[in-house]
Formats: sequence, C-alpha cells, structure tokens
Amino acid sequence: MTNLYEVPHDIRHANNLEAKLEHLKNIKRSFSVYRIDCGSCNGCEIEIFAAITPMWDPERFGFKLVANPRHADILLCTGPVTRQMYYPLLRAYEAAPDPKIVVALGACGGTGGIFYDAYSVWGGVEKVVPVDVFIPGCPPHPASIIYGLGMALGIIEQKLEKADFKNDSGTPPEVAKSLVGNILFERDLYAESKRLMSYIFGRKLVDKFSSALARSEDPKNAEISAPVMIEAIKAESDPRYAECMATLFNDVYLKYTHKKGDKSLHLDAQKLVWDRR
Repeated sequence: MTNLYEVPHDIRHANNLEAKLEHLKNIKRSFSVYRIDCGSCNGCEIEIFAAITPMWDPERFGFKLVANPRHADILLCTGPVTRQMYYPLLRAYEAAPDPKIVVALGACGGTGGIFYDAYSVWGGVEKVVPVDVFIPGCPPHPASIIYGLGMALGIIEQKLEKADFKNDSGTPPEVAKSLVGNILFERDLYAESKRLMSYIFGRKLVDKFSSALARSEDPKNAEISAPVMIEAIKAESDPRYAECMATLFNDVYLKYTHKKGDKSLHLDAQKLVWDRR
C-alpha cells in the first residue's frame, strides 16, 4: 500500500516493534487513550462513549481517555480519513509521545468503509499513518472495543483467529429429512442463524443447534428436547454460539412445535450463559 504520508525517520525508528513491546511492558495496566475523529459518521463515537461508562468500566483494565495526544499511549482513530482531517490526524500522530500504538476502529477506520471511493476521502487510517491494531465493526460493540484493545495490548488472551473462506460455496446445506417434520423449520433456522451470526458462522450455528436437537429422543417434543438443548448450551465453550442457540430454540424451534406461548420452556440465555461466566 502506498502511503500519503512518509513517517519521519526519528518517529519510525522510535516506533519499531521492539520499542513498542518494551513500552507495553513498562506501562503495564495503565493506558491513556486519545480519540481522533478522522471523518466518522459518529457511530463509532457513540460506541466508544458507551464503552467508557461504568457499565463496561474499561478502567478495570487500565484504559482511560485523555484530552491531549501529548498525554496518550494509544491513538484511537475512527472514520475514513477525509481531506479536511488529513492534517489534524498527522498533527496528533506526531504530537503523541514515542513509542505509540495506533488503533483503527470500525470498518471505515480499517478500509474507508462504504466511503472508500468518495471524492472527499483518502481511505482507511493505514493509508496515512502506520496502524498497529484493527478493530472491525460498523460500528464495533463496546465489548468488541474493550476486547480488541485488551487483546492487542496483551492484557486479554487472544481467542479469535483469522479464517479464510475464499473456497466456500455460499450455498445452503441440503436437508435430507426435517428434524421436526416440516422442512420450513430448517429454512427459518438457517435464515435466523445468518441474521444472528452472518453467513459463515451462521452455518456453524445451524450445525451446532441441529446436532444438539438430533440427540433428543423426540425432536418434535419440546418438553423432551429442552433439557437436551440446555446441556448443549452449557457445554458450548463459545458464549456467542451458546446465546444464539438459546435464541434459535425460543424463536424458531418453539414456534414449529407449537409451544411458543409456553414461557416455562423458554431458555434464559442470561442465566444459562452469561451468569455462569
């Protein structure tokens, strides 16, 4: 990628990998973050402001916002870099003490987002200054922001890995026989899974849910299947899949077993998944 800005030699030398790793080791659990709006729609800003509230309490990890880049360890950049914000971004980048960590937040910060080819936009943050961390999302959830920053700084263990799905066909899986005797159930299960977790991970969600339901002695009977699904949810290591499995049970499965109105069969994701962590 051809950058619009050439980082001065002294700044580039002071921000090599060894210097940044040493910096992170020295500051331990006290990180000062300066936010730079490079031309954002303010969606990411709303999530940042939500992330710093007592509900999410990022200061338990050592994060705090500062009002001046000269006091910052981390530059949190949002939005595509517009022509008007090109020089303010450079001034903030050069003003921040070396070594510094640059984070591109959101789809726009990473690539320019839907504005990448607009006449007034240069592109993502990396098109202008070197970026160390990318936090995707449009906009990222407060939990994603805290997780991304914590993982990048080594205070939260990395649990996500890059996956390549270039060879994926994108076609829905074939259903030989419906688990509940109605093929529309599998159709709605697949559609709701895609809505909850997108195409690729939605398909994995369908597989997890269907495999759990198939272990029931009578998948058509909600009373028999509910305990089986509860055990599967408790055994699921990823809380995101576990919560979505409970949602599929409540919103899709119970509808096709005509038990939608029976609140005693509804699975409480908060109690089953999040209260256990």
